[in-house]
Amino acid sequence: MNRAGRILPLALRSLFGKPSTIGYPYQKEKMPASFRAKLVFEPDKCIGCKLCMKDCPSNAIEIVKVGEKQFKAVVRLDKCIYCGQCVESCRKDALHCTPDFELAAFDRDKLKVEI
Repeated sequence: MNRAGRILPLALRSLFGKPSTIGYPYQKEKMPASFRAKLVFEPDKCIGCKLCMKDCPSNAIEIVKVGEKQFKAVVRLDKCIYCGQCVESCRKDALHCTPDFELAAFDRDKLKVEI
């Protein structure tokens, strides 16, 4: 049997059968509780120890002092590998992972988030 003869039944079955994939953009899936995506920083809990910055394997986090006992985080989402190491190393729970994973942008500067 030639190649077109073997492919034709498979093509007809997939044409009239139920799709194997989900309709992602139209049907959003609920992410599990342990899913690691965009970081959230709580500046009122931060003590400025910079352990998250030191433990980040991709150097995506920078903690900046903005006042007396006040800090902000600069997160480079284009560098982040979403490993969650910064969240685990934060002693004061100032960093959290959210299930928000739709972070694509055309401009790289939009991926630099100051929190």
